[in-house]
Amino acid sequence: MATFVLNQPLISLLFVTTLFSRYPASLASTLTEQDNTTTTHLHFYLHDTLSGSNPSAVRVAGLNPNATSLSFGDIVIFDDPLTKEPDLNSTLVGRAQGYYTHVSKEDLTLMMVVNLVFLEGRFNGSTLSVIGRNSVLNKVREFPIVGGTGAFRGATGWVLDQTYSVDPRTGDGIFEFDVFLV
Repeated sequence: MATFVLNQPLISLLFVTTLFSRYPASLASTLTEQDNTTTTHLHFYLHDTLSGSNPSAVRVAGLNPNATSLSFGDIVIFDDPLTKEPDLNSTLVGRAQGYYTHVSKEDLTLMMVVNLVFLEGRFNGSTLSVIGRNSVLNKVREFPIVGGTGAFRGATGWVLDQTYSVDPRTGDGIFEFDVFLV
């Protein structure tokens, strides 16, 4: 069995990730239209599960792999379900695949890398790339959309992320995403 020694820059280069999601057209709405610019709003919930026998998020690097909370330098890879409602058993609209790295020595701040790939409806096969700083303890976090493909080719916009709930014992969380595309 081979042993690998990974450092953070190498991991950052290796983990080019894709967030797959099914997004029915009924979940999208056009907000404004001015100067031939349309803003589209998408809404869903991300379920980040670190605990149990089938977690959707796994710590792959860090100083203390057995710790129950994140600390500076930890890297977590995730393949989280996205649902229409906060209930994990509600309609699955996709998967959030990516990674986050704990980047602050002073507070719980993450660097997020997430790609959204839509698999159904009018956005079938289209993708969005989201990268940004996540100050987890803020009520609302904002991430830039840095590009897209298919229906979202050249897209810009932003994601507003709010914590819906977190289990303090496990760190498992449900997060509400509002995506605004221009």
